Amino acid sequence: MAEMDTSGGDKHKKGPGVKKSKKQSTRVDLTPMVDLGFLLITFFIFTTSMSQPTAMRLFLPKDTDKPEEQNKAKESGALTIMLAKNDVIYYYEGMLAPDGSNFKSTNFKGIRDIILTKKKSTDPKDFVVVIKPNKESTYKNTVDMLDEMTINDVKRYALVDIAEAEQMMIAATEGANPQ
Repeated sequence: MAEMDTSGGDKHKKGPGVKKSKKQSTRVDLTPMVDLGFLLITFFIFTTSMSQPTAMRLFLPKDTDKPEEQNKAKESGALTIMLAKNDVIYYYEGMLAPDGSNFKSTNFKGIRDIILTKKKSTDPKDFVVVIKPNKESTYKNTVDMLDEMTINDVKRYALVDIAEAEQMMIAATEGANPQ
């Protein structure tokens, strides 16, 4: 609460027997302002929206128990990309040949041209990229490959576990060409 100090700084007497009146100084009590400050801080904390984490949106198909209900891709429109250690990428188009003649390797600089070439030569409704990271690949490699799908505007792609035959092809190729 505010108080008034009216003590006198007046030294003049107005007459004999006149008592000097005291003037009080003005003093403001700021205790209610502290309460108001805390109320405002609380209000702004509760009404502010916190920053939302950003995440990549993935649209995943529904799991089915029956094999005939699963999504099928045409062999001619499939591009299979396998991520290996040391940022090496192995790929093949269609089905893997038994002799491994269509099994090729590249790096992240060359995969964009391969994706674009396959995308141009394939019907858009048949084009699908199958991404298969192996145990030696890093999380960064997988995220970089998903970024490549976004950059190249690939609408249909899938993350799949790597097959044993493909794993053996990678091991044989890495054994022939040690990094």
